Amino acid sequence: MVSSDKQQRRGIYLLPNLFTTAGLFAGFYAIVAAIRGDFEAAAVAIFVAMIMDGLDGRIARMTNTQSAFGAEYDSLTDMVAFGLAPALVIFQWALLGMGKFGWMIAFIYAACGALRLARFNTQIGTADKRYFQGLPSPAAAATVAGWVWFSTDRGIDPAIISNLAVPITFFSAILMVSSMRYYSFKDLDFKDRVPFIKLLALVLIFALVANDPPLVLFAVFLIYAISGPVVTLIKLRQHRNERSHSK
Repeated sequence: MVSSDKQQRRGIYLLPNLFTTAGLFAGFYAIVAAIRGDFEAAAVAIFVAMIMDGLDGRIARMTNTQSAFGAEYDSLTDMVAFGLAPALVIFQWALLGMGKFGWMIAFIYAACGALRLARFNTQIGTADKRYFQGLPSPAAAATVAGWVWFSTDRGIDPAIISNLAVPITFFSAILMVSSMRYYSFKDLDFKDRVPFIKLLALVLIFALVANDPPLVLFAVFLIYAISGPVVTLIKLRQHRNERSHSK
């Protein structure tokens, strides 16, 4: 009886880790697709990994199947799907022809992704859950992948693609390791009753995304990435005004 209990404790919860594995597969597929030149599929795969990343944690909490193994596995998967995969996709797509400068930009993104995840792991249980410190790695990956998907879908000129790929990749990387605060949406209660207007708004959002996924997703995550610096500047100005009035 004791041995069976030990075996049960040593086991791994299947359901949440299944979604985590799906996210890892999507990130790995994005790398493979980029190597063979299928950049639209690579970008879509990163968004699929993002969906899986959002589901595994929620399912673990809903089914009470959280574990230390699951947390570590999720973190390693995030590094592949939102650190290495976007860096390699953007490198193969737009930075390859820039030589050392191109792969250094890609490396900076991957390194910042690793640093962002390491900092997040050390702050679990102490940070304010309503906000992220720095741009979350899935949102940074979605910004980079969104630019790839949007440009590929629209057939944008390669010169424009290369010129914009560098600042988008670099600033997404820097924002990940910044101290700027981003709303986490973790205080939203999906189990609670909501007004009918909120359900209608959700339907409209799904309709917008379905109408033009590359444009809408890129625009949404670009705005989210910019929201950190904008909110920080607004709060700094308010703080300065309060200090000047107090004097």
